[in-house]
Amino acid sequence: MRKKNTRLGLLTLLPGLFRLGRKHPVLLIIFGLGLGGYGYEGKIARPALLYQGAPQASDAKNSDTWFRILRNHGFILGYSDLRGNPLWVEYALTPEANTPSLKRPNRFETDWRGINRVSHDSYQKSGYDRGHMAPNYAMSRLYGREGQADSFLMTNIIPQKSKLNQQLWQHLEETEIKHFAKNFGKVWVITGPVFSGTVERLSSDWTVEIPDAFYKIYITEAAPGKPSIALGFLMPQTVTGKEPLEQFVTSIDNIEAQTGLDFFAQLDDRTEAALEAAVKPQPWGLQAVSKLHPHH
Repeated sequence: MRKKNTRLGLLTLLPGLFRLGRKHPVLLIIFGLGLGGYGYEGKIARPALLYQGAPQASDAKNSDTWFRILRNHGFILGYSDLRGNPLWVEYALTPEANTPSLKRPNRFETDWRGINRVSHDSYQKSGYDRGHMAPNYAMSRLYGREGQADSFLMTNIIPQKSKLNQQLWQHLEETEIKHFAKNFGKVWVITGPVFSGTVERLSSDWTVEIPDAFYKIYITEAAPGKPSIALGFLMPQTVTGKEPLEQFVTSIDNIEAQTGLDFFAQLDDRTEAALEAAVKPQPWGLQAVSKLHPHH
C-alpha cells in the first residue's frame, strides 16, 4: 500500500514538474538524475552488498535503532548518528587472492556523510581503540586500496577495549577470511555493537556511545541441495582476550533480541526461523581454530 501511495503522489506531481521544467530545464534535469540515482542505489548497488535484504529495526519507533544506510567499496552499513556508531556492517568474504599487502593508513578519516563529524582525534586518550567493523585486512586484500580506505572512515569504527580489539576480535577476523571463507568459498558477515541500555559515551567525544558487547553473524549462500548454514558470536568488552572463540557462540535469535534488529528478512519464514534459532558451530570447524595462537 505504501508503494502504491508513493507512486500516486509522484504521478500527481509530474504535470507541475514538467511545467516548471519548461521554465527551468536545469531543475528538471536535476530531479531526473535524482530519481535515477535513487533507483540505481535501491535496486542495484545496495542489494549487491546484502544477503537476503538489509537488517531492519524490529521497533521502528525506537530511535536507538534508527540508522541511515551508507554504501562503501566492498561493504555496506547502517549508521546511527544518535549513537555515533554503525549498528550493523555487512560484507562478503571470498578466499584470498594472491594480491600484494597494502600499507596500513596512519589515520582514520572523518566521513563527510556523518552528521556528528566523528574524527580520528575523537578517540584520543579515551581508553578505547578505534575498532574496525569491516576489517582492514579483508577489505584491503579483497577490495583493494579503495576498500581499505573506506574501512578507515570513522563511520566504520566503534570503541573497543584493547584486549578485545587486538586479541580476540582480531583472531575472529583472521579466522573468518583464512578459515571460513577458504572452506565455504563465500561467506556473508554482519557485525556491530550491542548496547545494554545504560548510556556511556567517550569522554573525548560525547557524540560517540560506548557499546557493552559486539556481535558477528556468518551465513553461507544457499545452493541446490545445500541449504544455508549460519553461526553467531556475542563478545563483551570485558574479555581477557585469551578465551576460546567457542565460548562466545550464540544464536542469531539472541543477537536480534540484544540489538533490536531483524536480520535476513527476505528469507522465507520457515528457513529464517530454523537458521536463527540454531547454535551449531560444528559445520564451521570452529574447534580447530577456536584458541588464540601464541604468535598473536
